[in-house]
This record gives sequence, structure tokens and C-alpha cells, in this order.
Amino acid sequence: MKDFLSINDCSTELLKELLRISARLKSLYSVGSNDLCLTGKVLAMLFEKPSLRTRISFHVAMTDLGGSAIYVKPEDIGGLGKREPIKDMARVLSRYVDGIMARTFEHSTVTELAEFATVPVINALTDFSHPCQAMADMLTISEHCGRLEGVKIAYIGDGNNVARSLAFASAKLGMKMVIASPAGYELDAESIKKANQISADSVRQTNDPKAAVDGTDIIYTDTWVSMGQEEEKQKRRADFEGFQVNAELVKTAPDAKIMHCLPAYRDFEITDEVVESPNSIIFDQSENRLHFQRALLKKLLSC
Repeated sequence: MKDFLSINDCSTELLKELLRISARLKSLYSVGSNDLCLTGKVLAMLFEKPSLRTRISFHVAMTDLGGSAIYVKPEDIGGLGKREPIKDMARVLSRYVDGIMARTFEHSTVTELAEFATVPVINALTDFSHPCQAMADMLTISEHCGRLEGVKIAYIGDGNNVARSLAFASAKLGMKMVIASPAGYELDAESIKKANQISADSVRQTNDPKAAVDGTDIIYTDTWVSMGQEEEKQKRRADFEGFQVNAELVKTAPDAKIMHCLPAYRDFEITDEVVESPNSIIFDQSENRLHFQRALLKKLLSC
């Protein structure tokens, strides 16, 4: 394993190993112990998009493991791929640091970094994929459901990068996923086809949120308006009418756990009442970003 760019690139065995390491490190740090496996190692963190969870969880994870992190804003380097080619940046950074984490718009940015870097590259979010979030979600689901095999997820909302990463994770880890989106906002057919080639009938798409939620273990949603889509805000909110995760929808699966990758725009894609409900595990999944990223960094950088 050199890089971590997409769930679809990873074997089931590797994903399970990362989850085992995540759980072990979470337990270790919860009792005040540590694993300083990255002492002296440095991670460069490249950001095109603003971040709360990604920036802080990766920085804390590196510090917890004995290493350090450098936060790089677009203006610090004249923009990713603008002042100088990405392939040049990748080769220069490889001479300075032990790993590169990138949170970008275009997925091609992280794939080009990985192609030319001689150190590990981590996709911390692109418009195509959000693998770190999906794996933190898998850790959270396993904690609350006691298993992953056979767990059913209803994802309500835009067929975006999070939905895609969850679909691949579900297929590889023996779960079932139903994605409910308005017409025109479904997850692309190619991603669903790939997921179902991994595991037959693991992912399906519908335009009916109530049908998706019926009998599910997990109700998951995300913002209707991602970064870079601000000009579509009013149109999207109108198009997603009827897809809000609210008390009425949750009644269809009253025991289901509620998840959201945050930031949540309360009373749009999800109501404040549902976020604060006893079934919400939203902040557990947010915390688990830290625990998964510790495991990922240990796996990639401690070799």
C-alpha cells in the first residue's frame, strides 16, 4: 500500500486491517498510552477547500503518533497546479516530507500527486471520493451495530463523493446500501455498476426516501450543497424537497442510527431534532475521523 486515494483501489483485507488498527489505537489512546511510530516524520497537508475535521484530525493524528504536520493553504503556494505543475510539486515535496495529504476539488490532482510523488499520498477529499470519511463511518457502524456484514444503510441525498465512497465500502465489507436521491442527482450508474461487480446487489438507487429507509439499520445524509456548488443553492434546495431526514422519515425505521458527515445545515437536509436525537451517532463518526487517520498514517508512513 503506497497511497490511499479511493476505497475502490483497496482490497477487502486491507480495509479490514485498517479498521482493526483504528480500533486498537483508539483503545490505546483512550487509556493514556501512545504509539510513537512516526517520531521524526512530517506530513504536508495541502488544502484547496476549507476544513474543520480533516485539518485538525490529521494534525492531531500525526502529533499523537510522534510526528508533525505542515498546513499549506492555496495562497501559500500560488494555488495547486497554478504557479507550478502538480508533478513538480509532488517531486519537490517528496524530498522534504514523509507523506502528502491533499483536500482538493479535482480528483485528478491527487492522482497526479500520487503518480509523481515518491512518498505516500492520501486523498482527504476530492469531488469524486472521500475515502477517509467512509472508513471512519465503517468504524462507527461496527461499534454501534457490532458488525458490518449484513448491515443496511439508507443514504438520503445527493449522489456525491461521500455516497460513492460509502457504496464501495459497503460492497467490499458485506453491507447493503440504498441511495435515495431526487431525479438528476443520483449516484452515477458506473459507480453503482462497479460496486455491484464487487458484491452482487450490494448497492441500489431509488427516488423514494421512505422506501430506502424501510428496514434499514443506518440513515445517512449529507449536505445538499457541497463546496463549489454555491451558485446552485436555491435550485438544489427546491429540488431536494421531500428528502429531508426528519422525525416523520425516521418513524419508518425508528431504531435506525442517524449519521451525517458534517457540516450539517440543520433544518435543511436534516432537522435539528434528529441531529440531537438519542439515535444520532453523528459526533461519534466525527470523532472516529481521528482514530481512522491515526491508523492510516501508521500503515502508510511507519514502514
